[in-house]
Amino acid sequence: MPADFCLETWDKLEIYFRDLEQRPLSSVADLQKWLKDWSELDAVTSEDFAWRYIRMTCDTESAALTDAYLFFVEKIEPFTEPYTNTFNKKLISSPFLGQLDRSLFGIYLRGVENDLALFREENIPLFTRLASMEREYAAIAAAMSVSYSGKEYTLQQAAVFLKSSDRAVREKVYGLVQNRRMEDEGRTDQLYDELIALRQQVATQTGFLNFRDYMFRAMGRFDYSAKDCFDFHEAIHKQVIPVVDILDRERMKLMHLDQLKPWDMEAEPDGKEPLHPFDNGADLLDKAIQCFAEIRPYYGECLEVMKKMKRLDLDSRMGKAPGGYNYPLNETGVPFIFMNSAGLHRDLVTMVHEGGHALHAFLTNALELEAFKNYPSEVAELASMSMELISMEHWDVFFKDEDDLRRAKKEQLEKILRILPWISVIDKFQHWVYENYRHTHQERVSKWTEMISAFGSTVIDWTGLEKYRMNSWHAQLHLFDAPFYYIEYGFAQLGALAVWRNYKQNRERTLNQYETALKLGYTRSIPEIYAAAGIRFDFSEGYVKEILDFVKQELKNLL
Repeated sequence: MPADFCLETWDKLEIYFRDLEQRPLSSVADLQKWLKDWSELDAVTSEDFAWRYIRMTCDTESAALTDAYLFFVEKIEPFTEPYTNTFNKKLISSPFLGQLDRSLFGIYLRGVENDLALFREENIPLFTRLASMEREYAAIAAAMSVSYSGKEYTLQQAAVFLKSSDRAVREKVYGLVQNRRMEDEGRTDQLYDELIALRQQVATQTGFLNFRDYMFRAMGRFDYSAKDCFDFHEAIHKQVIPVVDILDRERMKLMHLDQLKPWDMEAEPDGKEPLHPFDNGADLLDKAIQCFAEIRPYYGECLEVMKKMKRLDLDSRMGKAPGGYNYPLNETGVPFIFMNSAGLHRDLVTMVHEGGHALHAFLTNALELEAFKNYPSEVAELASMSMELISMEHWDVFFKDEDDLRRAKKEQLEKILRILPWISVIDKFQHWVYENYRHTHQERVSKWTEMISAFGSTVIDWTGLEKYRMNSWHAQLHLFDAPFYYIEYGFAQLGALAVWRNYKQNRERTLNQYETALKLGYTRSIPEIYAAAGIRFDFSEGYVKEILDFVKQELKNLL
């Protein structure tokens, strides 16, 4: 395709699809060239879509940017799907298929066969509607702000006040944030109802009883089952929650409180000011580059390239979509990092997390086909979460004071322990939602309340705040725009802790294994990629306990 290709109309793009559709394949060499050309077309098209999505999330208030995104969703994507199905059939039916290197193409071909089995022409307009609806949640969340002390703040910016040493300030801002979320409760509930109904229709039209079963196939979860997820939930419930309760009792004691409230969870328990690892987005980036370079020079160079190419948007502002992501841009080979930094320690963690994703993108650039780079989330999140912990050994770049550095590491480990039950309950909730897709609002509230009570801290007092707790799932972006994409964080978190344990024992060997695993992209199974990283893909209670014992010892070392 020409280097200056600009996607303005479907007709202009379809020329290349028709060429691939009609091109004869008379040898294995023809097949390999055809695959490479298809890969190039995929890279160009996906990067065009990526930029539309990136620009829209950077400025959700721009009607022009939203229209540009919707143009692709409504006028381009529906026409590419049938061609993708046609190409999959052409590939699988090729008499030269058996001459491809199965050790390299095996995982990809398994995915192609799966896509063929799932493809339904009648689902294409449903996917278009879902894509439009799923962005509605981002727009709702982006429009949320609170007024405090005469100034307007995004919810991300307001979160800074939850770290205040003044409990009255924390309580006030917590109430403002929760009440603002409650203002859109009805709208958000209605959106979720509509998403559930439409997703169930997709599942039914594809021959599945429910959307959960459909998604396990659509997401290519060949290496684990729903039962494995349930085993993970149970292991976290038994092994992690008791430790979190101990941490909460210690927090309550340090803060000299009779009752621990939700607004007490972000403040420093000893009354110190919140950690301040950077001044602004530019400072965050420069320090992240230095931190990555200390791990290995190449890691810092990757972020330097992104800085020079302006492939980052880090600061929170009004009208910007919530959350953070790293978007691979495989045609140009340099990804984009989006986040909402507000000067908090957790923003540092987000930066190194997304930086791990970015490094993964760089390390897979050499792979021959786009399909080889479509690694599953269980692998993608291993890359990013491992980088959180590996980089932690070099956070002296951000914290010159030894006590601040110790506090930051302790906060990171405690955050991991606290997030594992949340990951479990969000995933467990989704299983119930789609297994019982005809549920009422009251049944959904009751089931969420039951689950969050079982997986939440027994120490935190929610008296008088029950409505906020019942509504707390509304804050989870993944439920709306990435269904079932969350348990991967739990699996990958266990893997990342194992990588970090290895790193503390032998840094060079661990980094070599880490890079070897990431360079595989998705040319091996998930367990094989984890093994290449020197760790296990394991959900058992025994393994969870083994990893947890290591974390508890590291926490003791920070006292």
